[in-house]
Amino acid sequence: MNYKTITSGGDSLVEAKRSKFIGIIRPVSSEEDALAVIKAEKKKYHDARHHCSAYIIRNTDGLPDIVHSSDDGEPSGTAGAPILEVIKGADLKDVVLVVTRYFGGTLLGTGGLVRAYTDAAKGALEAAVISEMKLMQEFSLFFDYTHTGIIDHYIKSNAITILDKLYTEKVEYKLACTEDLFDKVCPELTDLTNSSVRIEKGSLTYAAAES
Repeated sequence: MNYKTITSGGDSLVEAKRSKFIGIIRPVSSEEDALAVIKAEKKKYHDARHHCSAYIIRNTDGLPDIVHSSDDGEPSGTAGAPILEVIKGADLKDVVLVVTRYFGGTLLGTGGLVRAYTDAAKGALEAAVISEMKLMQEFSLFFDYTHTGIIDHYIKSNAITILDKLYTEKVEYKLACTEDLFDKVCPELTDLTNSSVRIEKGSLTYAAAES
């Protein structure tokens, strides 16, 4: 099943009555990763009063997704829940969103807190890169440097995702595409390179879909 996540994080800064709200959103692949991000933010801003957070982790074992939020000392429902709603509203999974608050000396009230935490969370999300993840066929290409241009052009002209590039005696591209497209790619790349490209089929994996 396809799902959406972020492939590049985002940061934000919101001020409300001299209180500062620092938002970050990061991609994660497990609850342990999410907790590590939260811990790192607490260490980075160790003198801040609150580090409120939320995360949704996609469960791959047929069980429900892991969904969590924390008000971290703020009045119940004023921080963690609004942050979680931003994640849910964007239909994202495998992300953690943390908003750190430096108290400015003036109470914001329940409504003010909800707005500030929501704005900080939205600001971080707007600065991130959202991608749709699809179950794809991984494969590797091995070819001579002389074929780099024609292969790059072919990749750009088709819905093929580049996972990695390695340059040694030969060029190795680690790629991913849909299973149907893979059956088409193999003979076409073989023809384009006069049968000099070597293709190794990998495993099925989730990767960001290219348009």
